[in-house]
Amino acid sequence: MARPRGVEDAVILRATTEVMGREGPAGLTLAAVAREVGVVPGTLVQRFGSKRGLLLALADQSEKNAGDRAERVRGSHASALGALVELTVESAAVLATPERFANHLAFLCMDLGDPQLHESALAVHRTQGRLIEELLTEAAGTGELRAATDTTALARTIQAITAGAGLTWALEREGALGQRLRQELDAVLSPHLPTGAATTDPEES
Repeated sequence: MARPRGVEDAVILRATTEVMGREGPAGLTLAAVAREVGVVPGTLVQRFGSKRGLLLALADQSEKNAGDRAERVRGSHASALGALVELTVESAAVLATPERFANHLAFLCMDLGDPQLHESALAVHRTQGRLIEELLTEAAGTGELRAATDTTALARTIQAITAGAGLTWALEREGALGQRLRQELDAVLSPHLPTGAATTDPEES
């Protein structure tokens, strides 16, 4: 099927993320995304087939974006741990308010009950875990972390801690999510640092 010219898929998928955070599952329709982008709903039907097709395309793009984001963030930090902290905070930027967090969490709950959407969400989760582990392994190799650090286990812990930090932040509604994530990452990484070291990238101090 010929693809309509005009708006790129990436623009549509970014708009989908925006509508997801703002409106939640009930408000995410092809018509709402089309309004956000400035196209007719038929354009989205031709591109993605249905709302489900749009969500699957978004999951695929999210996995790619995770790798691209990690590469960009790593290139802008002298420290692997500094890059890890910044990557975690930047990845959560779309969850900047408790309401947006709740709406995205609602979509995740939907994914868990749908085999195909769950598979896509799991792929994103695994990609993020791999990227975290790569940064931790680099940090252990350069002396930012203790050489004996189990980076595979620590990567899993970091994913669990960041997920939990988001939920507790949304419940408590104290401060900004980025601030909470930095605090929790500092707590989980500190026991693995050489004596006297800090998790903050020297360029950020």
